[in-house]
Amino acid sequence: MRKTNFNVYRAVRKTSLYIETEVDRALARRAAAEGISKAEVIRRALSVAAEAAPPPRPSAHGVFDGPADLSVEVDRHLADTSFGEA
Repeated sequence: MRKTNFNVYRAVRKTSLYIETEVDRALARRAAAEGISKAEVIRRALSVAAEAAPPPRPSAHGVFDGPADLSVEVDRHLADTSFGEA
């Protein structure tokens, strides 16, 4: 858990990454200039990048398959598939 500015705790995951020496130095300079840690600079940059990611696709199989007009044309689609016929 990580404490935010408003005394709110949120779940976080620890990760490690390798960066070039110059990138590390640039992060240190930016962190010093903003008065925050390098980790916070990285977290903020990753948050911005994550916001630009496409939304997750639904993972429920079968729920989103089928005709787009199914809800308004249910009777026609049931008739087309012979649903309920012996």
